[in-house]
Amino acid sequence: MKDGEGPAMPGPDGGGCGPVGDDAVFSSRRYRLHGRPAADAGPGAALPAPEIQEMLDALPGSVIFLLPVLDTTGEVADFRITAASPEAVDIGTRRGRDLVGLSVLETYPTVAGTALWHGYLQALTTGVRYEGEPFEYEEVLAGIPRVSRFAVRAAPCRSGLIVSWVRLDSGEREQRRLTTMQRLGNMGWADWDLVRDVITWSDEAYAIFGRDRSLGPMTLEELPAHVVAEDLPALGETVQHLLGDGKPVDHTFRITTPAGEIRHVRIVAEAEADAHGHPVEVHGFFQDRTAAKNAEQQLLDQERTALVQRGLLAAERDLADQLKHALLPPPQRSMRLAGLTVDVAYQPLQEGLNLGGDWYSAIELPDGSALLVIGDVAGHGLDAVATMAQLRFTAKGMAITGMPLVTILDRLNTLLRHTPERDFSTATMVMARYEPTDQRLTWVQAGHLPPLLIRQGRAHYLPTPHGVLLGATTTPTYQSATLRLRPGDHLLLYTDGLIEEPGQIIDEGLDRLARTAARCVANAHALDSILGALVTPEGRRDDICVLHISR
Repeated sequence: MKDGEGPAMPGPDGGGCGPVGDDAVFSSRRYRLHGRPAADAGPGAALPAPEIQEMLDALPGSVIFLLPVLDTTGEVADFRITAASPEAVDIGTRRGRDLVGLSVLETYPTVAGTALWHGYLQALTTGVRYEGEPFEYEEVLAGIPRVSRFAVRAAPCRSGLIVSWVRLDSGEREQRRLTTMQRLGNMGWADWDLVRDVITWSDEAYAIFGRDRSLGPMTLEELPAHVVAEDLPALGETVQHLLGDGKPVDHTFRITTPAGEIRHVRIVAEAEADAHGHPVEVHGFFQDRTAAKNAEQQLLDQERTALVQRGLLAAERDLADQLKHALLPPPQRSMRLAGLTVDVAYQPLQEGLNLGGDWYSAIELPDGSALLVIGDVAGHGLDAVATMAQLRFTAKGMAITGMPLVTILDRLNTLLRHTPERDFSTATMVMARYEPTDQRLTWVQAGHLPPLLIRQGRAHYLPTPHGVLLGATTTPTYQSATLRLRPGDHLLLYTDGLIEEPGQIIDEGLDRLARTAARCVANAHALDSILGALVTPEGRRDDICVLHISR
């Protein structure tokens, strides 16, 4: 509400108050007009002379003319508004002519029986002007009750009342709004009268500086003692722009409060100049920006940390990629070893850091036999790559010396169990040596999936010799098995990424691989056909490594 708002009888239409009964509408103390003309109680009540409305049209503020409404016994039962000044505003925000015709008790029912109501009746019956104590009226807006205060005056005039009112609490409400906005915005206003050398601060300004209210506002001479030294030169320039040049300023500086706290304070101010252009008054506000500055600094720190981390990750990805190329042969190749054709497919799930521990070896040994190995180290990243490299090169080196395959697995297990540089890790593995002189394939396994043999169009998995995964125990037992490869045989060594699919058990994946391989090995590019039938981007969850061996 603005200054001057209020009702003829304060309170909006309904104003949040419910209907009232006859006992509320009519006071127990009744007033009769003696020797006065009675106004019609109906909606067609006679209006006062046109000059009453003309007079009110020329008046400022909230002024109305009331005519009494009498009951059948001649007692005053109500008042009706029959003229209103253009600026008249009631608590329901009705204005001017919109008020004309309203009944007081129907529109503002809770006025009945109050001191204001009796004051109206006394003024009407005695002819003495009524000017009582400030009148309080409770309104309910959006479900929140609020009390408004009015100064009301009623003067008899032509069988009615001239009523004027001024709302007293508008300034109080504006002050509460200003205080709330300052508190929510961490702001406090300040005024400087440069002519009289008077400074005025709001309570919030004292809170921002942590200053005792009894000390009064801080003068410009005192301010430097509280400003962080590094910020003084820039603040001095800002004050010069404001007081010397009369330019508006918006500047943030740091202060030290009496409690030793560093705060970031923003000042926004402008100067009013006299006729000669000299500043005579300064108006502005201080704002505590400490929380925002701290948040900005935390964000900057996090961004720096993220940049450093991204750099480290990029470097590690590059290193992992270089290691992959250095430690593994090309991911897609075909070779002839000891009378066998060996096709290789290696497909990491992702490049860089997510390079896994799948690996293979396919070499011809000094005695003319072929070494065929496939393995899978648990995990991903550099540790998995390093473990994979250790197993691959160690196995190859021991095999070149002619060491039995079971002994190689036993030594590899010991190696994993006693590698202090890295955390404990495990790996699975299949290792085979093919002797071309008698076409005999000797093989061992350490917790790995069984090789798949396709012979004469039929696929079956080889019975697996005993062997636990590498690194699982300090006392493992490994056994070997042999197989004679015939012309036209196909043998698949693979890692679990080839058969795994979300939501399926491993046996289903093995069956699917057997059916697919039996159908595809006769193709010119058998390995490509198998991978194309089994592997889909959306179904992959791991790296894939496959050796297709054919005779």
